[in-house]
Amino acid sequence: MPDRPAPPRATLESALYADDLAAAEVFYKDVIGLPLVLRQPGRHVFFRVGSSILLVFNPAATAKPQTGLAALEVPAHGSVGAGHYCFAVPGETLEGWKHYLTDQDIPIDADIVWPNGARSIYVRDPAGNSIEFAEPALWE
Repeated sequence: MPDRPAPPRATLESALYADDLAAAEVFYKDVIGLPLVLRQPGRHVFFRVGSSILLVFNPAATAKPQTGLAALEVPAHGSVGAGHYCFAVPGETLEGWKHYLTDQDIPIDADIVWPNGARSIYVRDPAGNSIEFAEPALWE
């Protein structure tokens, strides 16, 4: 039996699912400020988050195998229901994010100080996904 390779070093991409990709694009690009990387109408919008990518897929479109891209045989995938994504932000910016999001009529679901002293705030994106803004110290 071969030895296990070294563990992964980082997350390259993570996915959320949204029926309304236009609303997702406005939220992540215009409200949160993420650079748009790629858009395929009706299927997905992708955003850069530091050195990783946030994929936002239409769940109905990704539940079916891709067509027209024979060289890219990506298996069907998807999710049902709301997911979760956490942005790492400096602790000193959390209060600013909280006020900014509230001013954008995005309610704060929770504002938590964890047992290790790190803080997180939670909101919902237009698809109902739980979006967290947290100090990286949360996982130190």
